[in-house]
Amino acid sequence: MAQIHSPIVIAHRGASGYLPEHTLEAKAMAHAMHADFIEQDLVLSKDDIPVVLHDIYIDTVSDVATRFPERKRADGRYYAIDFMLVELKQLKMTERFNVKTGKQVYENRFPKGLGNFQIATLEEEIQLIQGLNRSRQQATGIYPEIKQPAWHCKQGHDISRIVLPILQRYGYATKHDACWLQCFEYEEVERIRNELKWEGKLVMLLGPFHKDKQANDEPDLSTHDGLKLVAKIADGIGPSIAQVLSGKTPLERRITDLVETAHSLKMVVHPYTMRIDELPTNVVSAEELMEVLFAQAKVDGLFSDFPDVTAAWLAKQRAVRNK
Repeated sequence: MAQIHSPIVIAHRGASGYLPEHTLEAKAMAHAMHADFIEQDLVLSKDDIPVVLHDIYIDTVSDVATRFPERKRADGRYYAIDFMLVELKQLKMTERFNVKTGKQVYENRFPKGLGNFQIATLEEEIQLIQGLNRSRQQATGIYPEIKQPAWHCKQGHDISRIVLPILQRYGYATKHDACWLQCFEYEEVERIRNELKWEGKLVMLLGPFHKDKQANDEPDLSTHDGLKLVAKIADGIGPSIAQVLSGKTPLERRITDLVETAHSLKMVVHPYTMRIDELPTNVVSAEELMEVLFAQAKVDGLFSDFPDVTAAWLAKQRAVRNK
């Protein structure tokens, strides 16, 4: 189990508060900001190359609709898995925007349409991070996520079976290596551990639980019984901040028992996502959010769009303790 009182900074999609998400430029900036780990959301191209994208869609972060207008599916969306890597490399990546309005999601971030950003493959990103680790004498780790494996399977592609050998080839194979592997789908997390024999660190991501959308025998994984089930295969959980801090206002704010329960089961807790431009309504500042999460709730790490802000806050707290 990781040290609970030495929390880590996880650069969410890189330094995505400053540069378009999941671009190599955003990852290099996150490295320079001393993030402990840098996240890679992974989907497959048509030729089974893992590429770093938050969604199975590519129309919210690229110019695919103007470059390949005829390639949309019946639902009007453009999917990475319908494109060969050489085609994906032709796209111009940009700040995330709403496909219906064309407006960027976070208006004060890097301007939409500027720059010359590209989609990166998993291997390209690993090579960048490992290269920077050598040139900057750091030990920044990676934090890949297997995106929608059940959906990939329905498309005829086994994403986990493709990704795991790549991680192992680059030295990420055991719990001693600087890699946390994450996924939202319990059946796939179980498969990764038991069938595919992944021996590295594994995180079960937790999303909203809707009983009417779940199989009758599938438990809410955020409950004590659910977490006991997760603890048999995973080393940690990745809940939303709302699952750690409930309540709509500061007066209503309450720390749930999620972290305490996970710790009792020897699992770490890495919540998502700290955004200084989209704070929860139950805190008044980023500083208060980090104070509550790290000092009071005792989380073990935090996904952050602004890794420099999170790293600076933690460094300040360490300096105070060491006086």
